[in-house]
Amino acid sequence: MQAKVPDFFYLCNLMSTFEKIPAVLLLEDGTVFHGKAAGKIGTTTGEICFNTGMTGYQEIFTDPSYYRQIMVTTNAHIGNYGISDEEVESGSVKIAGLVCKNFTSNYSRKMADESIQEYYLNENVVAICDVDTRQLVRHIRDKGAMNGIISSETLDLDELKKKLSEVPSMAGLELSSEVSTREPYFYGNPEATHRVAVLDLGVKKNILRNFDERDVYCKVFPAKTTFEEMEQWNPQGYFISNGPGDPGAMPYGVDTVKKIVAAEKPMFGICLGHQMLAQANGISTYKMKNGHRGLNHPVKNIIKNHCEVTSQNHGFAVNPDEVKASDKVEITHINLNDGTIEGIRVKGKNAFSVQYHPESSPGPHDSRYLFDDFIAMLK
Repeated sequence: MQAKVPDFFYLCNLMSTFEKIPAVLLLEDGTVFHGKAAGKIGTTTGEICFNTGMTGYQEIFTDPSYYRQIMVTTNAHIGNYGISDEEVESGSVKIAGLVCKNFTSNYSRKMADESIQEYYLNENVVAICDVDTRQLVRHIRDKGAMNGIISSETLDLDELKKKLSEVPSMAGLELSSEVSTREPYFYGNPEATHRVAVLDLGVKKNILRNFDERDVYCKVFPAKTTFEEMEQWNPQGYFISNGPGDPGAMPYGVDTVKKIVAAEKPMFGICLGHQMLAQANGISTYKMKNGHRGLNHPVKNIIKNHCEVTSQNHGFAVNPDEVKASDKVEITHINLNDGTIEGIRVKGKNAFSVQYHPESSPGPHDSRYLFDDFIAMLK
């Protein structure tokens, strides 16, 4: 059988990083960064943000919480250890685009399946490299989150400004229903001791793996599934997942969490799930200037009086003054960098949540005990 010959445009895209095709990044405030094309030749838009992690770029690319966001990586080398089919958090790349310093197609890791350039072509991801990411991150850090546009097919700034002006702000966007599963599915061993209903607002695969490792059988439900529909499966507890978008634009999620708590069901929330639990108890959320995205955020568990090195990815947070004034919840964790609320639990209920990601592995496994605490509630 004759081998399939790649078409001309595929070969052009594959060679784009070596041919050094010009590309441009334009920010909402008019700031322009020039670089070279990487990934697919094209144009993409989204809210620009940065992640300070030294590793884990593939997990970042596929994290549903990054949906409609352009990712800036502060680590100088991206792609240097290749792409592995096993290191994904969802079924596809979720970031809107990538900005990096060195986009490295050559890799030496034996367990990798392909290069980052091949991966981006297959996933239709537009990227720009050879950018001074130090300067860019300093700019975003000072000015705050804003939309941006990357293009390697046109360098016409007037045209790009027009396209960028049509991109909505992340504030007010409901995105979880766009990344959530369309149909319920099961994960784990059907003969497991425990049964947990997972409300998929953009759940990461490693969260489900952590439940499976603890003898939990999960049924994963679409984002807008009601409490009554999930209750028909007769789960022992509920998990509310991470996900993208503005938590203030998700009344359906808040209503579901309210009913779970009112029914005295054990509940655990991570990231967006944390914000849903806060809102269900009358606590508002707000958009942060930059958000927390990285692998080394120090968090203090004020109940156990110990610190954790945590992985984080969120651009919204719960209102600290309202949490402190609430008679319904108590604070369990705080961020040692800026004092933001990292964990709460509902008084008199088996319901708690954290803003960070205990399923991730930023080096240590400091926060995995939270899964064990939840399993203890199920018993």
